Parts: sequence; structure tokens; C-alpha cells
Amino acid sequence: VQLQASGGGLVQAGGSLRLSCAASGSGFSITGWEWYRQGLGKQRELVASITSSSGRVNYADSVKGRFTISRDAAKNMVYLQINSLQPEDTAVYYCAAHTYSEGVTGPIVAREWGQGTLVTVSS
Repeated sequence: VQLQASGGGLVQAGGSLRLSCAASGSGFSITGWEWYRQGLGKQRELVASITSSSGRVNYADSVKGRFTISRDAAKNMVYLQINSLQPEDTAVYYCAAHTYSEGVTGPIVAREWGQGTLVTVSS
């Protein structure tokens, strides 16, 4: 499984971005998606998650009302709409997918990571 994140960039405060993440490969299914971010000198934090089956979402308190996570199961993609960007949102944003596959000796569950996409918000 390979994840490819895109959509980051430089934006002024108050602006918006839409991040995308695509999963490729075969022989697996995705049970859930997550978006994390890591600012310079900070720990990686979970900002949003969504389940594949029901579409149930969860957000970190710091992004509620500004971030929206969505997924396209047919395309194996997840999106993160970020509105009202603030300088403190500057970070590398990573997508992650919880995957399930049938191994030779039994089921395999894993969390796969994308390479990250940089979001820079200028004041």
C-alpha cells in the first residue's frame, strides 16, 4: 500500500486549502483514514479521522469547525478541507490509512503513512 498526499502550499491567513491523499496497491481494504500534522519542533498530532464504512468523523478540538475530512471509497482517497487557516496551522500534514488484508497465516491490519504535504500560513 502506498499513500500519496498532495495539496499543500503557501496561503495567507484566512485562506483555504484542500489536501488529498490517494492509496494505491492491491489486495487490501481501508477501514479508516486519519490526518495528522506536525509543526516545527512539535509532536505529531491527530487532527481528523473518518471510518470507511459509516463515515463517522472525529476532530481535534483545535480544528473543529474549520477542518472537514471526507473520503471517496471508490477512489481510495481521503480529503481534508481546511478553512480559515491561521499561522498556527503551519505544519507538515500526513495522511494515514488503516488497512486490512488477508495474509497467508491470517488477517493483517496495519497503518500506512503518506509522505506528508507542507502547509505554510503567512500572517
